[in-house]
Amino acid sequence: MTVLLAYVRTPEGDAALTVAVQETQLRATDAVVLNVTRPQADIDSPFSAEQTLDAVAERFAALGLNAEIWQVPPTGDVAQAILDAVDKAGAELLVIGLRRRSAVGKFVMGSTSQRILLGADCPVVAVKAAED
Repeated sequence: MTVLLAYVRTPEGDAALTVAVQETQLRATDAVVLNVTRPQADIDSPFSAEQTLDAVAERFAALGLNAEIWQVPPTGDVAQAILDAVDKAGAELLVIGLRRRSAVGKFVMGSTSQRILLGADCPVVAVKAAED
C-alpha cells in the first residue's frame, strides 16, 4: 500500500507535499508522487519540472522514505488521471492540494477536486495552502 500525492508546484501542492511526507512516515509505507504536467503557459516557476520533482523526491529520501515519481502527460481530464493512478498504485491514501475558488468559479469551471473526492476508492486528504 502507498500514499499517493497528486503534486503540482503551487502553494497548495507544497502544502499537500508536507502532509504526504507526514502521512508516509506515520503509515510506515512508500509514496507515489504523481505530477500531471501542466501546459507551458500555466507554468510560472523558474525551475524545470525535473528540478522540482528531484527536490520533492529528495524531501522523502532525506527522511529515509521511498517515493516513486510518476509523470503524466498533459490531459484535459486531470481528475481521471489521478483516479487512474490511485487504482494503479493501490493507494491507501490520496493527498491533494485544494485551492480556494469562488462559487461562480466552481460553477463555470467545474471542480476537479470534487470529482477526485467523490470518485476515489480510498480516503482523500485535501490540503489548503496557508493564508498569507
